[in-house]
Amino acid sequence: RELMAQVADKEVSVLITGESGTGKEVVARNLHYNSHRRNKPFVPVNCGAIPAELLESELFGHEKGAFTGAISTRVGRFELAQGGTLFLDEIGDMPLHMQVKILRVLQERTFERVGSNKTQQADVRVIAATHKNLEEMIAQGEFREDLYYRLNVFPIEMPALRERVEDIPLLINELVSRMEQEKRGSLRFNSAAILSLCRHDWPGNVRELANLVERLAIMHPYGVIGVHELPAKFRHVDDLDEERPEELEALRQEASSGGLPGLDAPAMLPVNGLDLKEYLANLEKSLIRQALEDAGGVVARAAEKLHIRRTTLVEKLKKYQINTDS
Repeated sequence: RELMAQVADKEVSVLITGESGTGKEVVARNLHYNSHRRNKPFVPVNCGAIPAELLESELFGHEKGAFTGAISTRVGRFELAQGGTLFLDEIGDMPLHMQVKILRVLQERTFERVGSNKTQQADVRVIAATHKNLEEMIAQGEFREDLYYRLNVFPIEMPALRERVEDIPLLINELVSRMEQEKRGSLRFNSAAILSLCRHDWPGNVRELANLVERLAIMHPYGVIGVHELPAKFRHVDDLDEERPEELEALRQEASSGGLPGLDAPAMLPVNGLDLKEYLANLEKSLIRQALEDAGGVVARAAEKLHIRRTTLVEKLKKYQINTDS
């Protein structure tokens, strides 16, 4: 979010990287709508979904008769995005011959329609995204290094959802709020269900979470979702057993005392409620400190134990002001 705020209103190219489903297009749209170009078009193009032989026409447009089947003049995406933002999704799937043409537009800010000699100005901000490792593609000769550096003026890496579980309650609230605003129903999650979802691996990332919320809203309209309402693969804790009041009260007292239960403990909501974001942050800090202690303070080894990238752990150490020497 801080990176987005820093670059949103700057006239620089942005390259967003991350696994599929991490919300790269959402970030691109936010950058556009928080820039001075917000009142002009935001035009997305999925470079991997358009056949290679049609991509040039799709991006730059064509004149009537420019090629077989061009029965009329067509306006391309660069023209449609004039004054606004062009989002080149899955740029890693773009053929090399098209990469050369995109590089020229970024360098000269001009282009021509296919079949035309008339040069047009490209007053367009370009934001690109990919789930591929472009540096590896450069080494293999599959992506142009000069284009990479043109696009990668300001990189934003989208972490996988499993690496930012503290965002899951906020994302659920956002998804449910959007559903309510669009009058498509509503639902609520109890604390056990939310903590269960926080322990899921999320191979499909934010897209998988959004699909789950949609499915639950259809199956349980305006209901309260507990662990047993979740599909089996999302059940990582047990719902509270209301028929065992003594155990329930003991667990509630433990939770309200501020202690953090282990990962295998039942999810409990204190009598007076809790700040879930703070609770999860404290849990994350505790586990990070344990991992560092077990790893002898070696960040790379601690990251392996937590199944996250070293760079992600470094960011979390800064966020929580955890000293690796302590």
